Amino acid sequence: MICVLAGGVGAARLLTGLVRIVAPGDITVIVNVGDDIVIHGLHISPDLDTITYTLADQVDPERGWGLRDETWRAMDMVARYGGIDWFNLGDRDLGTHLYRTQRLTEGAPLSVVTAEIARAWDLGLTLLPVTDDPLRTRVTVVDPDAEREVGFQEWFVQRRHAVPVTAIRVVGAAEASPAPGVLDALAEAEAVLIAPSNPLVSIGPLLAVTEVADAVRAGRDRTVAVSPLVAGAALKGPADRLMADLGHDPSVTGVARLYRELAATLVIDEADATLAGTVEAEGMAAVVTRTVMTDPYVAAELSRTALASVGIETAS
Repeated sequence: MICVLAGGVGAARLLTGLVRIVAPGDITVIVNVGDDIVIHGLHISPDLDTITYTLADQVDPERGWGLRDETWRAMDMVARYGGIDWFNLGDRDLGTHLYRTQRLTEGAPLSVVTAEIARAWDLGLTLLPVTDDPLRTRVTVVDPDAEREVGFQEWFVQRRHAVPVTAIRVVGAAEASPAPGVLDALAEAEAVLIAPSNPLVSIGPLLAVTEVADAVRAGRDRTVAVSPLVAGAALKGPADRLMADLGHDPSVTGVARLYRELAATLVIDEADATLAGTVEAEGMAAVVTRTVMTDPYVAAELSRTALASVGIETAS
């Protein structure tokens, strides 16, 4: 079994390759819910939905989130009434959020609802929120001259992650318990992959749940991380700027410092080959390969290389 720690677009792209070389039934994906939001009375789980839609081959290819061929009539009406319109929800996408909210209101835990949605899209793999408990990422921003704390989506979407960040905290982490199946998946996995997601706001909230972090550390020797940075830059999103804002080196060396207690190996891009020695100086093995996933076939080769680095061979 392969277990993947995941959040957002980078993880979704890696998974499109992984399912080509590993039977989906042997894959468990543990997903960030720190950026979940309740808006218009609906519970939105952006990372869970991005992974679901991508693996179902229904994601909007230009945005990397939401559904392809979407329409926006409901949001047009919200805007007409002067309601909150900075967080776009497509008409078909609304159906997912309506269903999720209904089931949660009925008392079903998020992990059960997530399994129902994954089954409806015939994904085949196991998709788990890291916790069924409330978990919310809060970001302290400089806006414009004074610091104030805002919700993750308010920073990421409304402010287009364009303002400096001075702190991140994950509300609810101290009280949160791993969702059913999370700890078993980490303990039983032959390999654990940390997807090329933002280390601070996508992977960080997973590790803020203490039992999850402890379980990943316990399996360090069979854990491999894929760097989300290539030549010091994030391919999508603000990981590089966010790392710099918070005092981390925005390079694969900085990624190694964040992950060295969790993973034995870091996979880095060919563009960062000259930094392999600095990764190894941080206590991680460095594997150099192509990490820019231009299509699922490149993602499959990246997944194959990552698994091979911890001794898992897959069929060609």
